[in-house]
Amino acid sequence: MAIQKNAPAVGGVHSFKLPDVGEGLVDAEILTWFVKPGDEIAVNQMICEIETAKAVVELPSPFAGTVKELLVEEGRTVDVGTVIITVDDGTGGDGAAAPAEEEREKPLVGYGEKAGATQRRTRRRPEPAGPVSPAPAARPAPAPAPPVAVAPAPVASQGRPLAKPPVRKLAKDLGVNLATVAPSGSGGIITRDDVHAAAQGAPADPEPAAVSGERATAAPAAADRSARERRVPVKGVRKATAAAMVGSAFTAPHVTEFLQVDVTRTMKAVARLREHPDFAGVRVSPLLMVAKALLLAVRRNPEVNSSWDEDAQEIVFKDYVNLGIAAATERGLVVPNIKDAGAKPLPQLAAALKELTDTARAGKVTPADMSGGTITITNVGVFGVDAGTPILNPGEAAILAFGQIRDMPWVHKGKLKIRKVTTLSLSFDHRLVDGELGSKVLRDVGAALEDPELTSLAWG
Repeated sequence: MAIQKNAPAVGGVHSFKLPDVGEGLVDAEILTWFVKPGDEIAVNQMICEIETAKAVVELPSPFAGTVKELLVEEGRTVDVGTVIITVDDGTGGDGAAAPAEEEREKPLVGYGEKAGATQRRTRRRPEPAGPVSPAPAARPAPAPAPPVAVAPAPVASQGRPLAKPPVRKLAKDLGVNLATVAPSGSGGIITRDDVHAAAQGAPADPEPAAVSGERATAAPAAADRSARERRVPVKGVRKATAAAMVGSAFTAPHVTEFLQVDVTRTMKAVARLREHPDFAGVRVSPLLMVAKALLLAVRRNPEVNSSWDEDAQEIVFKDYVNLGIAAATERGLVVPNIKDAGAKPLPQLAAALKELTDTARAGKVTPADMSGGTITITNVGVFGVDAGTPILNPGEAAILAFGQIRDMPWVHKGKLKIRKVTTLSLSFDHRLVDGELGSKVLRDVGAALEDPELTSLAWG
């Protein structure tokens, strides 16, 4: 990701603007600062954690030197291009601004500029979040407003408190300062239980309540009601997901079909594969088998792997499959996808699925992980649910819901027996997929799960 920035000041003070992390995002929330004024930092050292509309991302610094100012406080959402931190490289000088010209900065580690990126819609210029040096002029400019003072958060004796992003989010919501929490996790990591214990043992920080939108009221009845209510701002991943789901539900004409399937043989195959050396170190689950069955169905019915281009009035058929897996996280629903899943043999697909789920649970999914999906699976069975009518992931033609596997009476070879049974639900965009095609896809998924050995040659 190449960043446009103002030329460095003569005095060696660099301004770091909030960058677009590669997916055309327009704003982000500053979750956590990893540095404070006076800290010495190196190039590509992680300086803060931000939440975009798609993911939580850590930002590296393109500059080395001493942190001069933090211009945006934690919890504030600012536009891309807003100066969020200044760094003094130590070269000295009077701090006068250099001529107002633009230069290209080297890409930050971990991000890249997409080839053939589309033009971005015009946006209002973001207001500066801190002091702006006056441009050279004959007449004096008025003194700038003082920058927002950011009190450095207390840190543990050995540095920043160790906690995973969901735990940090919980602490923020409960008004708990992580620096004051005694960790009980392995390696000194703060757990959710630690945060809850701290919240119960001390009064909550009043500032998060103000940020979260809780309102103090004078009337006794209203005060009693508000004391039993909790308000949380809709932002970040949850806000983007909500907008996407509403847009999908009221743009694409949804149709959902259901199929009950005897997966007894699939469950036996799962047990055998778990003992196979090719699957050592990865988790073989029923979800893996459903994913492979869907990929097989897409191979047989490629028209389902398509999208509707409203602007061009074209149907886009895709000769690759980026398989999305819906995952519920602390920050809301995310749908990262396995790139070129259709070209992976079963052991590689198992490894990719494990990596994807581990990344989602750790809260480290990036915007790139969630971009470019072509068809999706949502596993509602893990919540003890039999079936549902899933909403399409925007830009995709179909989504498959996989229900819980239960022991049920089933007619097998002419006799009533107890078998392992699940329910599959396929929602599809009726502009792209008619009833015949949708039924074929669902039936092919079911057939592969009913007799996985029969289709093993096609699986690869």
